[in-house]
Amino acid sequence: MAAPLPEAIQTAVVTGGANGFGAIATRALHKAGFRVVIADIDQGPAQALASELDLAGETAVTATLDVSKPEDFQAVLDKITERWGSCEVLVNNAAATAVQPVLEIDPLEFNRIMAVNAGGTFAGCQIFGRHFKEQGYGRIVNMASLAGQNGGTATGAHYAASKGAILTLTKIFARDLAAHGVTCNAIAPGPMDTPMVRAVLGDNLEKAAAAIPVGKLGEPVFVADLVAMLCGPAAYFVNGACWDVNGGIYMR
Repeated sequence: MAAPLPEAIQTAVVTGGANGFGAIATRALHKAGFRVVIADIDQGPAQALASELDLAGETAVTATLDVSKPEDFQAVLDKITERWGSCEVLVNNAAATAVQPVLEIDPLEFNRIMAVNAGGTFAGCQIFGRHFKEQGYGRIVNMASLAGQNGGTATGAHYAASKGAILTLTKIFARDLAAHGVTCNAIAPGPMDTPMVRAVLGDNLEKAAAAIPVGKLGEPVFVADLVAMLCGPAAYFVNGACWDVNGGIYMR
């Protein structure tokens, strides 16, 4: 299958795209001209967002997806290719967040978080990566985290470990798919000004912001615009990279 022309409308799947940062990234992609598929286990907010973006359902649709089930990824891809013939972009955003002292984490809970976050990213990259390789074009963006780089401070070891695994998976898929017109990159945000981060920090919000070298939380819309940029055809020379957006908390 021939690679899509840059000017042709492309289809982008966002996992966990109905709420939180996923919804912000979905809006940024739609604004940038992508057809968006809001893939989420929570269909109520997904339908509401799709209607907000395009009431006619031509450029914004929903799909039910549990990232812990690889067969769901295949079902979403099949749905897209049946309707539009191809898919060009996957944003692996869905994740389970957990805050717990490392000595208190049950091994079963550790494995659950790893299965959702790292396992879901692996399944998405593998299943969509095969499609992208076959058609000779694709963009994958994996949402990692500062926690996967510094071991986490406000998150649990299971969450931090899963995000570290995502960074490694990004390099592996980037290396193996690059020759086929497919790029795979990661973004590792620090604490952003989102409801989830505010809930995690609670009364420690001001203290946490003061500990960031720039003195404030990150802007999620900026990170969402970065997602959209990395998903475009012009980003062909960016591959296997981790984009740090953390206000200077972690420098390398």
